[in-house]
Amino acid sequence: MSNSGTGARRALAGIGLALLLVVGATVPAAAARRADPGAGCPPAQPDCSVWDDEPGNPGDPGGGGGDDGGDDGGDGGGSGTCRWAGRIIPCYDEFLGWFNSGDGCYYKLEQPQPEAPEGQQWYVRTCNGGDVGSQTEVLLDDPPAGFGAPPNPEELARRALASIKLLPAPLGVAPRKRVGPGLVGLPVWMWSEKNPNYFGPIYADETDRGLRVEITAAVTEIVWDMGNGKKVSCPDEGTRYEPTGDRAGKTSPDCGYDEGYQKAGTYDVTATTYWTVTWSGGGQSGEILVTRNSGVVPIQINELQVVTR
Repeated sequence: MSNSGTGARRALAGIGLALLLVVGATVPAAAARRADPGAGCPPAQPDCSVWDDEPGNPGDPGGGGGDDGGDDGGDGGGSGTCRWAGRIIPCYDEFLGWFNSGDGCYYKLEQPQPEAPEGQQWYVRTCNGGDVGSQTEVLLDDPPAGFGAPPNPEELARRALASIKLLPAPLGVAPRKRVGPGLVGLPVWMWSEKNPNYFGPIYADETDRGLRVEITAAVTEIVWDMGNGKKVSCPDEGTRYEPTGDRAGKTSPDCGYDEGYQKAGTYDVTATTYWTVTWSGGGQSGEILVTRNSGVVPIQINELQVVTR
């Protein structure tokens, strides 16, 4: 092709990108608030946002690959969990006391405490893993195994995590299928809403018997699956495309698929946010990893047509 033909192709590509992104970046404010009746929210998530007007397929609120503790918290029990007869039971029960895994019985100090020999105390014993039916009073020299164990800091962290919402990020892309197709080889912009529920930080705490544990939940990265086997990792929510901005018609400064799609077709774009929940308390600290998966935003890509005279 001649130099003039190459120049015409480049000029046409630049004009096509600018027109597509100008049209594609006009997002009605209402579209970012709540999914309309035609869109689907992730399971167990009553309020979600869909940036594209195409109905989004339901995402997964968590528990994907690489997730450690993505169920958002523990069982809400008293102080850790114990096992008896093949089932999980709380190690502490408000009414039964502390569980002794050696004999399968709960022990609670009898109140008021009857008269007892020096150095001994009366306990109410409930056996068979806490199945109330037979309770007896026993006089012991020492507390039974497991009695009065301190709270588990990590369990308190998971209870604090269960009290907050880590929502899947709503997706914004340009170009957008609803306003027209994109073109092969042109860059794609991706972004989401800057909101603590989607990216953090979110703070919470939990206290049990004098032990206080604090948590901070924040997204460490968002990974976009472009639907063609390519993935793009971004450190945060990215930058919304502005048709009148300094980068109009150019690549995104922080979250984009710069090389664009190399073949025409329809591609389903999704994203996964990776949360790190740090916790500290009781002289200990740790991390809980959680993922949130978005819905689906389709992108239509057409071949770039070059007209020569």
